[in-house]
Amino acid sequence: MTKITLTRQRGFTLLEMSMALIVVALIISAVTLGSNLQRNTVYQHMATSFVRGWQLAFLSHVDRVGVAPGDNQTTPTGKVNGADDSELCNLDLRNAMYAAGVTMPQGRSEGYETHYGYLDSNGNPQDVSACFLNTEWSVPGSSAGSYVVQRKNVLVLEGLTPDLARMLDNLVDGNADARFGSFREESRAKNTDPASAAWSKDNREAQGGADNNLDESQVVTLTAYYLMDR
Repeated sequence: MTKITLTRQRGFTLLEMSMALIVVALIISAVTLGSNLQRNTVYQHMATSFVRGWQLAFLSHVDRVGVAPGDNQTTPTGKVNGADDSELCNLDLRNAMYAAGVTMPQGRSEGYETHYGYLDSNGNPQDVSACFLNTEWSVPGSSAGSYVVQRKNVLVLEGLTPDLARMLDNLVDGNADARFGSFREESRAKNTDPASAAWSKDNREAQGGADNNLDESQVVTLTAYYLMDR
C-alpha cells in the first residue's frame, strides 16, 4: 500500500507582506520622482531656451530696428503690429525676425520656432505657442493702492499647464501671483484690483473643462502674458 505524505504549505507572514508592500511603494515613488524630475528639467529648458529666447528676440528686434516687431519704422507707434490687440504670430512673426536679422529660439523644429512641445503631468503631449501683442496692462496709479490701465507689449504664451505657468511665474517674478508682476494670467493682466490672485486652474482639471482629470486626459491649459516693455 502506497503511503501518501502530506506537506504543509507555508504562507506569507504579516512581516513579509509588509516588506513586500514597502518595496512596491518605494518602486512607485522612485518612478514618480524620476518622472517629476524629468518633467521639471523639460520645464527649465523651456523657460531658458524658449521663453527667455523670445524675450531676447523681442529686445534684439527693438535694438536693431528701433521699433517693436511689426511696427512701422517711419511712423512708429511703439506697439506690436502698430496697432492695439493685433497678435503677431507664426509665419508673420518669423518673417519679422528674419527681416531684422534676429536669431529666434529653436522651438519645436525648423519652421516651428514659435512652438514648443512637452508632456504634461499625465504624460500627454502639449504645445506652447508664442506670439507678440500690444494689450491693456494694469500699472500703479497716482496714489498707493490704486492702479490704472496702460497699453503694453507682451509675449503671449498659450498652452501652459497650470504647474508650468506657476513655475514660469516663480522664475520671472519670484512668486506665483496671476495678478501682479511681469508674468500674469491673460484674464488678470488689466485687473486694477489691489488684491493678489491665484492662477485660475490647477492640474486636477482636464482639457475641455472637466473637473475629473483622468490619467488619459490632457491637463487643462492656460494663457499667460509676459511683459516686454519696461
